[in-house]
Formats: sequence, structure tokens, C-alpha cells
Amino acid sequence: MPRFGGDSTEMRILVVYPYVPYPLDRGTCHRTFHLLKELAAVHEVAFVALAEKGEGTEHADVFRPFCRSVEIIPFVHPPWARLFPNRLLDPLPSNVAHWNVPHVRIRLREIRQAGEYDAIHVCDLVMAQFFLNDSAPLIVDRSRVDLQFQLAEHSRMNFPLRTRLLRCEGYAKLLFYERKVADRARLEIVCGPDDEAFLRRWVRRAAPVEVLVNGVDVDYFSATQGSSERDPQPTLIFCGTMDYNPNIDALRWYFAQMHDAVQQAIPGVQVLIVGKAPVPEVLAYAAKPGVTVTGGVPDVRPYYRRAWMQMVPLRIGGGTRLKIVESLAIGTPVVSTRIGAQGLDLEHDREILLADDAASFIAEIVRPLRDEPLRARLAIAGMETARRRFSWKTIGQKLNALYRARLSPGLPVASQLHET
Repeated sequence: MPRFGGDSTEMRILVVYPYVPYPLDRGTCHRTFHLLKELAAVHEVAFVALAEKGEGTEHADVFRPFCRSVEIIPFVHPPWARLFPNRLLDPLPSNVAHWNVPHVRIRLREIRQAGEYDAIHVCDLVMAQFFLNDSAPLIVDRSRVDLQFQLAEHSRMNFPLRTRLLRCEGYAKLLFYERKVADRARLEIVCGPDDEAFLRRWVRRAAPVEVLVNGVDVDYFSATQGSSERDPQPTLIFCGTMDYNPNIDALRWYFAQMHDAVQQAIPGVQVLIVGKAPVPEVLAYAAKPGVTVTGGVPDVRPYYRRAWMQMVPLRIGGGTRLKIVESLAIGTPVVSTRIGAQGLDLEHDREILLADDAASFIAEIVRPLRDEPLRARLAIAGMETARRRFSWKTIGQKLNALYRARLSPGLPVASQLHET
């Protein structure tokens, strides 16, 4: 049983990730790496990660200083199932079944049977399938809500009719699977209130969902070198993984409806698009005057420090929102849509600038680029808020408080605890 009470809150936790969260070159890796480290600071953690084609196995030693044990399982995804008969007859949605690798399932079963654990903590929906019939409390940390993400993508993308029909088949299976996970889980952790609201509306009204926003390493993302590194020309940055559809959509919206107006208002404005794996659409923006597409960089901090502002014109919700808390911590002011900043509880015109239509977003970009005292005020407020509310230590304390609240001895599983 969990060892709550007395002088110790330590538990034995099996943590299973679908990838090795290192190096920290994606927002999801930042989140999962630091949450793992914060769990291990309080609890006894056995860490298992999958490594597609062995990618990341060389980083096992990174986790050994703070985890009781570390195992990385190389694997290869099976081919995507054909529509008939395999896919239609499989109750699992295809994006979940794609992770159902026999030797992975066998090895996870062996690890589970060889150890006694007070809880099993998995990252993302795809890993929950291996523990649906387990008796230990299950915690599912969601970097995004898959069904919400796919439906938002469906509404914005002009898919061919056949693709739309196939995706609808997947949505139905994913909804059924989401409900199975909600009934099994003791706790589901999501990044923002939009994720929570979606799960409560479409999956289970009383699902065991809690919001845990992202944090930032406030020492690593510091502004100690001041403003001397700012570019002499007004410079905007957009930072993120550049094969991620919400980021692609955000840039598409900015360049289609805002960039020309910003250039007219601020002659010579520069735009830095910083992040790994840019797709051809993103690479093409580099042909525009003043636009630089860097691709992946070894250290994003110099680019944050060069920029006068970060823009976050996201129209698709969910996800980590890591770019905002990093930018705040390093002292680069942010203009964002409300959906982009949802869950961070930031005050407009104090810690951040918020706008939801193109005309308003243009105005909120132009205003601080012309007003240095405004940029300075936003930077100071953002840095203070990041240090006070978004340090990983603070987020870790909240995570461990959720564990105490949801995994106290005698607490029933979700299907008994919550209405359905």
C-alpha cells in the first residue's frame, strides 16, 4: 500500500514513457523529463521508456542519478493496419494499436510482475493500454488530449472524403477507448482547462481529471545577461516543434492575415521561426524578406534573448504551452491568443498581451514594438510570475499533492469513485 502518513510520503512508482525524454528538444520532453525528476525527488521510481529504432538508448545514464532503476526498450512500430479486415475488426483506435508491439507488451508484463508498485504512471494515452487490467492505481499524464486534437485538426484541414470517413471511424473508437481509460484511471493529468473541459463534456463528466500546467527551468531560462543581446531591428520569434500541426496552423494564419500589416507598421521587422523538423510549408516562409527559419538549434535561449517579442497565434488548443513560460522566464514579452495561453492564468497587459482576431493580434504586436517601456514592464512582470508560479519545483509540489489526494490508502478506483 502507499506509504502515506508518518514521516514519509514515499511510494514505489512504475513510470512508463513511450519515448526517451532526452535531449530536451521538444516541449513534451521538457514536461515529461521534469515531472519524472520531481516524482523521483519524493518517491522511489522505476523508469521504463520505449525507444523507437533504439533512438535514445544512449541517454539511459541521464536518468540513473534520480531513478531507482532505468530500462529502455528498443522497438519498431508495426506497419499501419490495412482497413479490412485488420483495422475495422480491431477495437483499438489505430493510433493506439500502432504502439501494441508484442515484445514490448511481454517485457512490460515481466517488469510489472517482478516488482511491487503502489502506482503506475504512464505518459500519454497510448501507454495506458498495457495496464488496463492491472490492479495498481493508474495515473495517465496527457501532453495532449488525442481526440480533442484530432477533432480540431479535422475541422481546419480540407481532407478528402475518404480520409474524413476513415478518421470518423477512428474518432468513434478513440472515444470508446478514452472512456475505458477514464474508468480505469485513478488520475488523469492534463495541461490546461480546455483539455479538462473537453474530457468532462465528451468522455466522462466526473472523470478523475486534474490540470497541471507546464513549468520552466527558471535558472536555465534566465535573463541574467540583460537586454544587451536584443537585435537592433524589431524582432519577433515563434518557437516550437515545426512539424506539429497547431504550430503550422499558427504560422499559416500569421503569414496569411497579419505579416504584411505588421511589416507596413514596423518597417524592417524580423521574424525568427525557431524549432526542429520544419515542414516544407514552414521552410517556404524563409523566402519572405526578414524571415529566418532556423530548424533545430542546440540552444534556444540566444534566440529568445535576441527577440523583442514572442508571438503565439495558436488557434488549436491543447498541448504544452511551453513556449510561453520559457519566454516569460527569460524576459521576452509574449503576445498570444487566449487559447494559446489557456490555463496559465496570465493577466492581459500586465504579464502578457492577448488577442484573438487578426486585427487585434496585429495591434498587440505593433504596440509593444513601438513602446520600449511597455516591453520592459511586461518582461519584468513575466519573469516574476515565471519564477513564482512556473518553476518545476513548484509544479512538482503540485504533482505530489495530487498524488497524495488521489492515492491515499483505501481510495477506490475511478469507476467506483466517480459518477459515469
